[in-house]
Amino acid sequence: MYNKIHRDSEYMSGLKNFLCEKYNINAISITPAKRGYYGETWRVETIGNTYFVKLDYFPRHQKIFQNSLPVVEYLCNSGIDFINNVIKTCDGGLYSHFNSAVLAVFDWIDGENIETNCTKTLEYQMLCEVYPLTEQGFDIPAMEFLSHAATRVYSQWEGLKNVPQNKAYGAVNAMLEAQSKQLSHCALRLSWFAACCQKDKSHFYFTHGDAGGNFFVSKGRNYIVDWDEVMYAPLERDAWVMCCHDWAVELFNNTLMENNIEYTLRPERLAFYCYHMFFHYLGEFLEDLTLHDNSERIAEYFNDGWIDRSIRFADGVGFPM
Repeated sequence: MYNKIHRDSEYMSGLKNFLCEKYNINAISITPAKRGYYGETWRVETIGNTYFVKLDYFPRHQKIFQNSLPVVEYLCNSGIDFINNVIKTCDGGLYSHFNSAVLAVFDWIDGENIETNCTKTLEYQMLCEVYPLTEQGFDIPAMEFLSHAATRVYSQWEGLKNVPQNKAYGAVNAMLEAQSKQLSHCALRLSWFAACCQKDKSHFYFTHGDAGGNFFVSKGRNYIVDWDEVMYAPLERDAWVMCCHDWAVELFNNTLMENNIEYTLRPERLAFYCYHMFFHYLGEFLEDLTLHDNSERIAEYFNDGWIDRSIRFADGVGFPM
């Protein structure tokens, strides 16, 4: 999903001048890139080069975005050639500020976003090239195994109830009421598995979080883009979305073994991520409801089989005693 962009000529002229002054990029054209969820994304054409420009206007996400950039630079310098290379400012910065946004420029990767079961072998192999490069010391989040994602959703739900005259809020409140039993069940299970996983925080790596949704194919080459939310976390963060498929879990584990990464996916961590991400995505949708009516998107989320399949998998995982 990407944000639809509508900007007037004054804004675009200002962006063009900013790129010239700050990056020495003389844009011939700037057109919507139609990529990403947070903020704006643009394709910038110059004589001889094409760039990807991302502006993050979401205050809750800006620090995560800007702090991910040193990791992207480190991975590129370490020989990873299937991610977007960061273009520095004229004074050597990895990002800048335009209006109230954090802005970063990358090399353009021209390709098609493809996410199928057939790409999983390549995706897991590429991730296994990143995991051994994990280094501590970067100012990026580390998974804490908490149930805050559920607490956030319940807090947001209370806020909806206090604005009954808002049509979109009313519609979403009705959806949450209809899902109340499922939400309560998942919140309880999340709390159980969070407590279990807190006992062992070993085997944390650089993780992408949505590699499958950012797998691009271009001219016979494969890429994993959008490392904005790189995090120190267990590998289940990259594996949970396919954990309802036995073949995918086996493939992930086999790829780890083939790359000499001594780890096997743990059922309790997979279950934690299924419940955690269920609430995380819902919380993001509810947060954005304050900006625009995305009630239809929330309805789609509840009716989408992929998240339901993950919850059914997690429901089948016994809680370790």
